[in-house]
Formats: sequence, C-alpha cells, structure tokens
Amino acid sequence: MAPFQVLFVRNLKTLYGRGSKKEEFAAIDAYFRSPNPSALIVFVADHLRIPTDLRKMDYQDKERFEKIRETLGDWCGFVELARVDENDAIKWVTTSAESRSVRFDPDAAHELVDSLGADMMLIASEFEKLLLYVSARGTEVAKNRVTLGDVETMVLAAKQRSLYELTDAISAKDRPRALLLLHGLLNASDGGEDAAIGHLYMLARTFRQMLIISEKNVRDSRAIWQVLWQGFRMPPFAAEDLIKQARRYKSRRELTRAIRLVARADLELRSSPANKLLVLERLILDLSTEPKPSLYEPTHQFAMEL
Repeated sequence: MAPFQVLFVRNLKTLYGRGSKKEEFAAIDAYFRSPNPSALIVFVADHLRIPTDLRKMDYQDKERFEKIRETLGDWCGFVELARVDENDAIKWVTTSAESRSVRFDPDAAHELVDSLGADMMLIASEFEKLLLYVSARGTEVAKNRVTLGDVETMVLAAKQRSLYELTDAISAKDRPRALLLLHGLLNASDGGEDAAIGHLYMLARTFRQMLIISEKNVRDSRAIWQVLWQGFRMPPFAAEDLIKQARRYKSRRELTRAIRLVARADLELRSSPANKLLVLERLILDLSTEPKPSLYEPTHQFAMEL
C-alpha cells in the first residue's frame, strides 16, 4: 500500500547457475518492458568481490560481472560498491569515535580494520559493540577509550588472528613460540583455560581447512573461495598465510594426524582433567613435533563435534 516501493532481490548468482534460465530471463524482460513506475528493483550481486583497485579484480569475478552486464545492462543501472581502502576505513573509525567523545587508539583502529578485511558493514557492527563494551567500565577515562586489548577481546576475527599465528608456529615446528602464543591466547580470553574447548574447535577447523587446501593443491588466495564453501572460509587476511602453512605439511597423513591429536585433547578436556593447561601444552608440543615413522601404528578413533 506504500506510494513507492524498493524491492531487494538477493542471491542473484542463482540466476547464472547451471542451465540456460530462458524462462527466468524472459520473465525479467517482460517486466522491464512495462515496469511498475512506483517501484524500484535492486538486484544484489553480493557474490562478486570488487577490490579497491578494479585492475586487481579476480578473473572469475570479471567474467561474472560481464555476464550480468550483458543480460541486465539494457534495463538496469550499475552501482559498483568496491571495498573501502584500509586507510579510509581507519579514518572513519577514529573520526566516528571522536564524534561520540571516545578515543580509539590508532593500533586498535588498525587491528579492527585489518582483521575484518576493511568490510565496512562488519566494521560498523563491531565498532558499536566496542563502544558499548567500554561504556560499561567503572572509571571515566576507561569509558572514553578503546584499546588494542579491547579489540582483541571483543572482535572474533582479531582472536582468530592470534590463532593463525599459533598454527603458523605449529606448522613451522617452532615449539617455544607456539607455547608462548598459546599462553597469550589463553590470557586474552575472558574464560582463560575454561575457553579451551572453543580454542580446540578453532584449531580443528583450521587444520580441516589446511587439509582441503592441500588436497585441492591451492596455490593462491583466489582459488580458496572455490574450494572452501560459504561458512567454512577464513577471514581474507588469513588466506595467504593458511596456504603457506598448509604447504609445510608433506602429506595428507600429517594433517589428519594433527586433527586426531586435537580430537584426543578435546576428549581429555571434556573428561574434567586435573589440569587443563597441561592438556593444551602437551597438545601444542605434539603438534609442533615431527611425527616419528613407525612400521606399526595402532588405530585410535576419537569423535569431535566440528
């Protein structure tokens, strides 16, 4: 009953899936020959990734973009919403905070933007969460300041960054650095050792991602989005690092061994051990050690909810 309507049509990629889709395009063509003058239709092509520099656009995304232009270009105007430059995103964070009488530390703003891949919708959401978090503090000075520690505590992607640093040390077999990063991860967690199962879940997920990257022989970050499905992808900042880490493992067997070790530690933690930290430290040491070749290897089966 509104005098003017705006209709958002999402999942546009399904229109360009398998099959000719002649009937669908015929229906769209018939509508645009006699459109409703009181309505605006917005087709959302959110399956395309448009970088800040259009010259660096992925080849597959270019093909998809051209296909959309060829089929809908006669009827629709195009608005290209490219990813915001990181420096502009950081400036937005700091100026938006100042307008609300809050100081956003430069290193905190950089970490927020970098960990979220300069995705402004995510940045705006996490920005509001951080301001609410600091407003609940006791002292006036703390209420009006967002620090790097606040970002690492509240923003999941920033926590994940520390986790990818841990898996980097593990894959490089750097045991001292891996143990140091483990303690840093636990100290940064609100629950400390009680958050251990959550950390194990993320470790298992990361090793599963590396296993798929290794099996599919992924060599650059552009191919990652083809082999890892929606909901199982890593943040954009971690793509190159994870490919590098996966290539350090010589075989599928080494990665499946890592997943089994995490599953065994998960089983121990759920059995209420006397010392959770000891379980985690032993896991990190095992993961950071080259597996010894053995003619006979007993089979152990562990179940873990991934």
